[in-house]
This record gives sequence, structure tokens and C-alpha cells, in this order.
Amino acid sequence: MAEMKPVEDVLLVVDVQNDFMPGGALAVARGNEIVPVINRLARAFSHVVLTQDWHPRSHVSFAANHAGRKPFETMTLPYGEQVLWPVHCVQDTEGSALHRKLHVPHARLVVRKGHHERVDSYSAFLEADRVTPTGLGGYLRDVGATRVWLAGLATDYCVAWSALDARAAGFEVNVIEDACRAIDLNGSLDQAWRDMQAAGVKRVRSEDILKERETT
Repeated sequence: MAEMKPVEDVLLVVDVQNDFMPGGALAVARGNEIVPVINRLARAFSHVVLTQDWHPRSHVSFAANHAGRKPFETMTLPYGEQVLWPVHCVQDTEGSALHRKLHVPHARLVVRKGHHERVDSYSAFLEADRVTPTGLGGYLRDVGATRVWLAGLATDYCVAWSALDARAAGFEVNVIEDACRAIDLNGSLDQAWRDMQAAGVKRVRSEDILKERETT
């Protein structure tokens, strides 16, 4: 039997879920615009991984679970500063479902994050306590991945945290700018791009990737 060829490039599609779409509980402006872009990109990658925010209703990051607190305030939790969010992506609800027009039938893995009640998880690689791994890094190494390409929501939170952790884990990382949208809370988008650039994350666009892959 012939050996399977290692997959060097993996497209990581972050949190393309209903609650992050316009009209959702934690809507990202124009988040729906990235769905067709991701569908086109996914056809150019043999290996795609999806992530889902997957919170219990009692999750520590929900403002509703802290008396007197409002969404988008911050508070200090045992693992550090936490933005308090509206209730969103509750496990097994319509809001937590992937967007119905997201079409990636060949995706090989779905990583569910944020399922621990007492700690948030923006990154697809590490929980917000910065010590608890999701297992994605080990999985990518096991399949031979060396480059990670990121798309999804939101640029300045889950995408950026995932990109930075992928770099820290030793992967070459590219964020596909037009396949992401941001929350941009108090300048968070500019800060995220500065942090990613400083870490060696490359900022790319989908048309360049598709053009390159069509010619190889």
C-alpha cells in the first residue's frame, strides 16, 4: 500500500457561525461576506480544519452570568482580563451552527473551543488560560502540516489569537485578510495586525492564493 503524502498546507476556518453573522447574538459587521470567499479558497486546499465556538450557557465569559455587568465590559478572572460578551454560540443551538452556505464537505476536523465553563478560548490552539491545549497543534504536526492559512471570524480575536499561537507552535502562518472580518473593539483590529506582524504572521489576500494555486 502506498504511503499517504503529508499535507504541508492547511486552511483553518475559524468560527463561521450564525451568532457571528449579521443579526446574530454577537454579530461581526459584514461577516456573511466571507462565506463565498472561504468556499472558493477551500476548493484550493486538500486539507481544511474548521473551528466552532461551543459554550455552555453558564459560561464565564457571558456578561449575563455576572450580576450588574454589561456586554463588552472587562473584568479580571483568575486567568487574566476577560471581555464580557453577550450570550452566544451556546452548545447545540442554531446560533452555534456553522453558516448554512459554508460549503466545505472535505473538511477533515472540527475543533470545538470555549466548552470549559470557567475559561474562555479565542485561540484554536490554546484556551485563554494559555496552558490548556486544544490538541490542534499536535494534530497538525501529525499530518505533516508546516503552513497554516487562516480565514474566519473575527480577525482581531479568534483569528488573531489562533495565528499567534500557530506561530508560537512553529508553523508558518498566513492570515487571508479578505476572508476575515473584525469586531474592532477599542482599536483591537489595528493592535491585532501589529501583534501578528511582529510575530511573523503574513497578511495575504485570497486572489493571490488562488492565482498561485491555479498555476502550480
